[in-house]
Amino acid sequence: MALLLADAAKMSTDMLKRGVIETIVLDSPILQRLPFMEVAGNSLKYNRELALPTVAFYAVGDPWTEDAPTFDQLTASLAIMGGDADVDHYIQQTRSNIQDIQQEVIALKAKAMRHTFENTFINGDLNDDPNAFDGINVLCTGDQAISMGEDGDDLSLAKLDELVDLVRGGKPDLLLMSRRTRRTLKNLMETLGIVEISQDQFGNIVQMYNGIPVAVNDWISDALTEGDNDDCSSIFALQMSEGAVCGLSNGGIQVEVIGQVQAANATRTRLRWYVSMASFSAVKLAKLTGVRVVPPA
Repeated sequence: MALLLADAAKMSTDMLKRGVIETIVLDSPILQRLPFMEVAGNSLKYNRELALPTVAFYAVGDPWTEDAPTFDQLTASLAIMGGDADVDHYIQQTRSNIQDIQQEVIALKAKAMRHTFENTFINGDLNDDPNAFDGINVLCTGDQAISMGEDGDDLSLAKLDELVDLVRGGKPDLLLMSRRTRRTLKNLMETLGIVEISQDQFGNIVQMYNGIPVAVNDWISDALTEGDNDDCSSIFALQMSEGAVCGLSNGGIQVEVIGQVQAANATRTRLRWYVSMASFSAVKLAKLTGVRVVPPA
């Protein structure tokens, strides 16, 4: 069964581990919603649904024909992600009256882990970094990838609706975009008198579009090339579940106190995560490329 990281934190009796997970999840709209499936071993071979089988009407005595669904067979290998948080004993002891340095250093390492995951979730490509995992930009292919035009174009609500409609079996759980694109969308909606907001489980105000949460990812570039223009961006629409886009993990986020560093006057804590992701259905993920902010004539 897939489990949200926030739920994993609640179930943990290790307060240090619980604090690290809560720090990682706190400001991440992806990790707040993405469930993680526990993987036995170091990889998962899975079938990605491409098309459903067909069903027909028959007359009495007609021969019946078999039509099977179509799949891609993919393999997602768990990547090793993590880092060490070293705290100098002198700094910890002499500055403890100001703040807990060890707690702050571990929290900063947890935030770095969150940033690395969010970047890889979008841009991960095993061809560029074989130690990482493929992100949704690589996993979204074929008819699920559409464009604003040969050279890109200014975002329109009609094109955004087309993107949303590419995700089948219910609305997307999330629309992911850059900050620039989020501002453009907000202006488009306000021009038409549309103001749609909600509140997430952490009390944060969330912009919505047609009932779908809109989230910013700082690793979606605004300098992508589409045709002759290199000022384009992308928007992703996706569902997150065991049958759609899902995280993969073995053992969850682990926090290990290594102890005294032999060659330094410091204590080391190690954060590690055996992690990857999978897209179990091609129609649960879509992207719109070539999104520009065309200046007025």
